[in-house]
Amino acid sequence: MLSMSVRDILEATGASRVAGPCDGVVRSVTLDSRQAAEGVAFVAFAGERVDGNAFASEALARAATVVLTGPAPKGCAEAAERHGCALLRAEGDDGEEFLLRLAGAWRRLNPQWTVVGVTGSVGKTTTKDMLAAGLRARFRVHATAGNFNNLIGLPLTLLSADPSDEVVVAEMGMNHAGELSRLAACARPTVALITNVGTSHIGLLGSRESIARAKAEIVGGMRPSSSAQGAVRPCLALTSDNDFAALIEDEYAAPAGVEVLHVGGRPCDDVRAGGIALDDGGLPRFELSFADGWSEPCTLGMPGRHVVSDVLLAMAICDRLGVDRHDALDRIARMPQTHMRLEVVTAPGRPRMIDDSYNASPSSVAAALDVLCSMACTGRRVAVLGEVGELGDEAPRLHGYIGAYAAAKPLDLLVLVGTHDAAAMAEAALTMGFSEDRMERVDDVQAALDLIAPVLGEDDLVLAKASRASGLDRFVKGVLA
Repeated sequence: MLSMSVRDILEATGASRVAGPCDGVVRSVTLDSRQAAEGVAFVAFAGERVDGNAFASEALARAATVVLTGPAPKGCAEAAERHGCALLRAEGDDGEEFLLRLAGAWRRLNPQWTVVGVTGSVGKTTTKDMLAAGLRARFRVHATAGNFNNLIGLPLTLLSADPSDEVVVAEMGMNHAGELSRLAACARPTVALITNVGTSHIGLLGSRESIARAKAEIVGGMRPSSSAQGAVRPCLALTSDNDFAALIEDEYAAPAGVEVLHVGGRPCDDVRAGGIALDDGGLPRFELSFADGWSEPCTLGMPGRHVVSDVLLAMAICDRLGVDRHDALDRIARMPQTHMRLEVVTAPGRPRMIDDSYNASPSSVAAALDVLCSMACTGRRVAVLGEVGELGDEAPRLHGYIGAYAAAKPLDLLVLVGTHDAAAMAEAALTMGFSEDRMERVDDVQAALDLIAPVLGEDDLVLAKASRASGLDRFVKGVLA
């Protein structure tokens, strides 16, 4: 549990006291004023839709130990004195920086933690969950909840970790260059991994090389750790089929003295997978082996060939931290599917749905289509694809690639949801020879439900895949209702 005095918080963050006493102790941090109470710090953000500063009065009325705002609404200073709360103002009115500094201070107060940083374009959350599962075979582990991985989520992850935790698995995402530097400086990971370098956020970063360099920023915050389990030297795990692996290793890891572990299918890789095959449920079977000759067969509980590399990365880190290989692999193999990430769901009289509606990139759409076509199906195979966000000027070209890839798959029905980018997918699919009779394009999720849901049978297998903003989770719920 977090334990920092108000005075410590002021010193660590550079915030200023507006009103109220400084003798309280903060034991948790929240962004929700309804959770404010004694021992809680409420941090207000002026968001795009909601200004958290407007809820400062409610947090004060609930006797939060600390209320952090930008410009405090009228009457807050008096309310802070009345309720015995410390009303603080963030330096530069920057709530993100306040949280980063606060979490960084808490991290420095807990040098016994071994922090594992997880980043990459696709597969971060799945790999993070695998890591946490494997590491729990030996350690008390605290891990990012869901995908709380940005400049707000990462600090909240650290601030919710307990001094008794031994390993903290911290997912780290980014949209712009420089963000991972800030996250890594806060979390100070000892070991880290990069799942891959794809096209997610290419509209914001401009090129895949820029994305690779932004991901490699994680190296800058890496530090050795020393715990009851012994000293741990910094290392970075990379997939060997990452075409930017050499750049990351040569220009970032090697100059920082960070060892690189390679995982993949090459004989020279530190952790390898061989003989990969999918069963009728799309579940991968393979032989996992280490460079020292140790090997063990594995069958995963989640579908898709692409998740094998996530297992290899997780196992490389577990092994580096001294977890028994068999125990770690067993826990990873028995993991349940992650909600809305290739999650197979159904209901009586309804089709089987592959719900992969949480998020998307061009490469993850291709992987999801592979899963759809690898699973046994006695009815029709239906792909319902929405648009992929944050691709910028590359959106028409990359959506065209998605449409072309879908056209090469044995689909009985392809449903494309959206406007301009969906049209680009449709045009590319038709250009590659996909039959117009097996394609439907609709503008939104409701139109997809109205048109497609009534014609789906219980023997059909249906994939729903798109970026979160497309709202295809509503399609899944509607079909199964």
